[in-house]
Amino acid sequence: MKEKNYPLYEVQPFSSIKEMIELAVRDAGDTIAYKFKDGDDLREVTFKEFADSVTKLGSFLRANELSDKHIACIGANSYNWILAYITALRSSGVFVPVDKELPEADIIHVLTDSEASVVFYDAKYEEILRSHEEELSNIRLFIGFTRDEDDGKYISFSNAIISGAAYDPNLFLSETSKSDELKLLVYTSGTTGSSKGVMLSEHNLVSSVYYGLMVSTVYDTGLSLLPYHHTYEAVSDILVSFHHHSTLCINESLTATLKNLVFYKPSYIYVVPAIAESIYKRIIRNIRKRGMEEQFNEMVEKSNALRAQGIDKRREYFGFIHETFGGKLRKIVCGGAPIRPEVAKFFDDIGLDLINGYGITECSPLVCANHDMYNDFRTVGIKLPCIEWRINEPNEEGIGEICVKGDIVMIGYYKQPELTAEVIKDGWFYTGDYGYINENEQLIISGRKKNIIVLNNGKNVYPEEIEGYIQDIDYVNEVVVSGEKDEDGNESSLTAEVFLDESARKTPAEVLKSIKKACVELPIYKQISKVVIRDSEFPKTSSNKIKRFISDTKNSVSEKYNEYKESKEPKEQKEKDKKEKKERKKESKKSKKSAENPSEA
Repeated sequence: MKEKNYPLYEVQPFSSIKEMIELAVRDAGDTIAYKFKDGDDLREVTFKEFADSVTKLGSFLRANELSDKHIACIGANSYNWILAYITALRSSGVFVPVDKELPEADIIHVLTDSEASVVFYDAKYEEILRSHEEELSNIRLFIGFTRDEDDGKYISFSNAIISGAAYDPNLFLSETSKSDELKLLVYTSGTTGSSKGVMLSEHNLVSSVYYGLMVSTVYDTGLSLLPYHHTYEAVSDILVSFHHHSTLCINESLTATLKNLVFYKPSYIYVVPAIAESIYKRIIRNIRKRGMEEQFNEMVEKSNALRAQGIDKRREYFGFIHETFGGKLRKIVCGGAPIRPEVAKFFDDIGLDLINGYGITECSPLVCANHDMYNDFRTVGIKLPCIEWRINEPNEEGIGEICVKGDIVMIGYYKQPELTAEVIKDGWFYTGDYGYINENEQLIISGRKKNIIVLNNGKNVYPEEIEGYIQDIDYVNEVVVSGEKDEDGNESSLTAEVFLDESARKTPAEVLKSIKKACVELPIYKQISKVVIRDSEFPKTSSNKIKRFISDTKNSVSEKYNEYKESKEPKEQKEKDKKEKKERKKESKKSKKSAENPSEA
């Protein structure tokens, strides 16, 4: 293991978004802040040009007595979204990002509950907004990103900026906010279906950026991939990149990611584990398809032997992979959930730093991250210098609820003091996540408190741990482990519900066999005894996390392959599996459909 206690990075101190913008103009005014595609053209905006646009848009809001109000925004990732966002943070008002994937009723709920007075929006949402104007009576202006003309309360974004240029800029520039008051109001899209308004102050945001950069830095060019309404992207990528004076390139859609990696040639990207897993599996599949698996493994072995002698040839040996990322990618920051060590090791083997971190919206969102020169991908890293942390009521393994205190902890939940009191006690925020801190002061995540399975033998099972092993099976795309109740209603065993790669033709019995092999290191009480195969992906939040406990499995599980629970008569089952496999090889597509009828199977 590498020597610990590496020095922290030096970061330019700042105390407000106002100062952050001023420093960027002063120290990097002519540097490109943003690159993005505008039709067939590539647009580049410097920090000075961006700051000028912030002033114009802010002056428009000020002139309409909206700059001190709650300012909502809903839409796809775009330069205009970022401009609205940073303008609102620079104003004396509050920014309310709205999840663009929410159902119509939830969009209206967020806009009303947040008490928004103005909303920036993409064209696709105008019909929804117009149809609910009566409920949205508090909203005085609707500013459309792609609108060409004004229509009553529905204003063109470009016209707002043009109009703002006519006002005295000093009026807006003189606006300030109290650092400990509400600045960013984020409605969480929880994996259990609940949604709360998290209140973050300007001091929270500044602390997350400043202390986060001390632990893990960024480089000259980033490509933003994740939804902007998410705090992880909005703070840890957009604001971090801005304060580091990096160029942030805007990925217009997830489908354009591979193309834009080559086009923009970023040196760093922020992802969630689902994206890292997808990239990892795609590369492995391509290596196998080319018949290069043995050669690749030999190159990894040779490369690692050279690294042990202080010689790094990874970018030379694996240049064919690096080219798919544009050739300049150095760092992948992964947050939102723990990443499997096998995936992180793969990226390390080929010469890409995958830096795993841990955060939660209520902590602005970053709690800890791996230091770039001390990256242990089995952990989520070391804590930010501005916080304290502890493990509440640890068990015999040292695992307990992770509690955090310090500059990044939220003010509370919006208009929900009782709920706030449940999670913040004596300044400590109880995260609801379980884990432990190792001897190197690094955090290891075990799982969510709400996800813990308590078996009838008294053992606690963290499903995320087992899911990590199962995800190492190349044909398993998604998995959720849950407790299986016996006839007395007690959870006595474990079930794995899986969604397989479209090319996989497996019975549940075959999947269970693969799972047994993948989980061979785990104790008996953590072994899977039943498999359910889904026909479709699990429902997910907009940050690509699987929603647990709320899906109706029956509507998404194949009737033919439905489920398989371990038999007490393995020989009989083995013969049955063999017969099934032989029959499937003979089936045509037509017979397959008929076989999905349980009465015929």
